[in-house]
Amino acid sequence: MIRSGLIGRSILASRSPELHEREAQAQGLELTYELIDFTDRGWPDTDLPIVLDRLLADGFSGFNVTYPFKQAILPLLDDLDDSAITVGAVNTVAIRQGKLIGYNTDMAGFRDSLIQGLPDAKLDCVMQFGAGGAGAAVASALLSIGVRHLALVDVDEGRAVALAADLAVRFPLAKITVSRPELADTGAANGIVNATPIGMKDKPGLPLAANLIHSTHWVVDIIYFPPETELLHAARELGCKTLNGIGMVVGQAARAFEIITGHIADSRRMSESLA
Repeated sequence: MIRSGLIGRSILASRSPELHEREAQAQGLELTYELIDFTDRGWPDTDLPIVLDRLLADGFSGFNVTYPFKQAILPLLDDLDDSAITVGAVNTVAIRQGKLIGYNTDMAGFRDSLIQGLPDAKLDCVMQFGAGGAGAAVASALLSIGVRHLALVDVDEGRAVALAADLAVRFPLAKITVSRPELADTGAANGIVNATPIGMKDKPGLPLAANLIHSTHWVVDIIYFPPETELLHAARELGCKTLNGIGMVVGQAARAFEIITGHIADSRRMSESLA
């Protein structure tokens, strides 16, 4: 039996159990995928080391990590794959001989989804909301495919500044700027990306003022549940090209499945399961 799961907050609506368990079933594998929701269980964030010890003791093969632990988990791991080092955040952990090894599959998942979903998107200037764990992966993906100016926007300006400094080392030819949401100016942006939790089922709303969205923008939201967030709805009403987080979640899940189980996932089959 392969035991896996997802650690995070407010994740009970996650479709990850379906994605992983159905793919395992299709491959003739016995796999369980448990949602370990700190909010539902009333646990403080400081219990993260205790939870990791429990997963080790219970014989888990690995697990996924989501908000707000993608960066907090880094010092608790025994080793990091190059993907996690590059992004500076972890969304997948493999357990091998009692060791916790961190990976990041978000970056590749977002990159491939954007290329496939919006192949003609202009990349001169992109405004990204959110500079946390998911934001670090998204920003790395955007710069890796040629974004010339990345404008990072976050309520925690210090976090955005730190991410910008890290990105500047890896992408020295790109222009990276930082601002807070109330100071955001989308006038020069080709595209807008939401990498915050705002728009999730339990966090309704928009990450930016609606009047900052223009018909000339393409708009991406990495949230996949609901598949049409308030941001994407507002953008579609204006005639913007839009993309939700389904492609990203399937892409990262397929890679995570392989890391945890050792078996290659059929991403098309996983996408059909999610649909």
